[in-house]
Amino acid sequence: MLTDQSPKRPGASMTEHSRIRASFEVPHELSDRRLDQAVSELMPEHSRSRLQGWIKDGHLTLNGRQCKPREKVMLGDRIELDAEPEAQVEWQAQAIELDVVYEDEHLLVINKPAGLVVHPAAGHADGTLVNALLNYAPEVENLPRAGIVHRLDKDTSGIMVVARSLIAHTSLVDQLQERTMGREYEAVVVGELTGGATVDAPIGRHPRDRKKMAVVASGKPAVTHYRLVERFAAHTHVRCKLESGRTHQIRVHMAHVRHPLVGDPQYGGRLRLPKGTTEALREVLAGFQRQALHARQLTLEHPETGEILTWETPLPEDFEHLLTALRQHAKEQETHEF
Repeated sequence: MLTDQSPKRPGASMTEHSRIRASFEVPHELSDRRLDQAVSELMPEHSRSRLQGWIKDGHLTLNGRQCKPREKVMLGDRIELDAEPEAQVEWQAQAIELDVVYEDEHLLVINKPAGLVVHPAAGHADGTLVNALLNYAPEVENLPRAGIVHRLDKDTSGIMVVARSLIAHTSLVDQLQERTMGREYEAVVVGELTGGATVDAPIGRHPRDRKKMAVVASGKPAVTHYRLVERFAAHTHVRCKLESGRTHQIRVHMAHVRHPLVGDPQYGGRLRLPKGTTEALREVLAGFQRQALHARQLTLEHPETGEILTWETPLPEDFEHLLTALRQHAKEQETHEF
């Protein structure tokens, strides 16, 4: 745990059991931005409305003085936060079953099913992972975003870690920012890949469709490594490892290299049926109504003990069913060729 007497690295968040503290120096890319916009980039673990509230209340200062959210920041300016945790009173606890992989007083590791929204938002006011967490671990109500430090898309399944203490929250956010937290995903993509590769392409908002992300020159750095697990007749099972954690990163990157994820409604386009598709495979592909993406493995440093921990979650039933159908089709194609 970092204390007030510890040396601060640039951008380090620091907590005591009853305070949230952070200190940043404005980098070049955020110079001449509004204060509220800059801090939302520097501290994405906090909601924009909460950050604005801290600015207005004087808990978040610019060069040691209270400012308005719209005030401009410049290169080298000092932004400091010193605030008390606040309960997320607008969110309600709900008895939603959780698949808990591991838990202690600092961490909660869960296997999220496809279809579960992580965070309440427009159109999903309840029935989310946050609502479930408030019921299962009520202490998270005093943490930023109820302990959520990273997200999985609604229709992505797999492993996630949630902070249960301020110590854990600070540690996990730092590990994500420093890219020391290991995350591996399983995916099925359209087309035959001949080998693994790295996609190093910045990701930002799509210039025309603001609900989508895209590879854009002005985007944030994003790196995805992928390697082959199994090749089929016209699809490939890959394993992806993230260096960064941008919104929709794997989905955007694989679509960018012209191998979108099977079932991806946003980035995959219309259903593509390979030559020689059987009726059985057509039904499976048409019926797979989510992106074929599963968070398989998570590795992190325990916030209290410093121990390196790794967890894995098995592929869900629908994913296994998809692989079985693709495998069977590939065998049938081989038989026809001979």
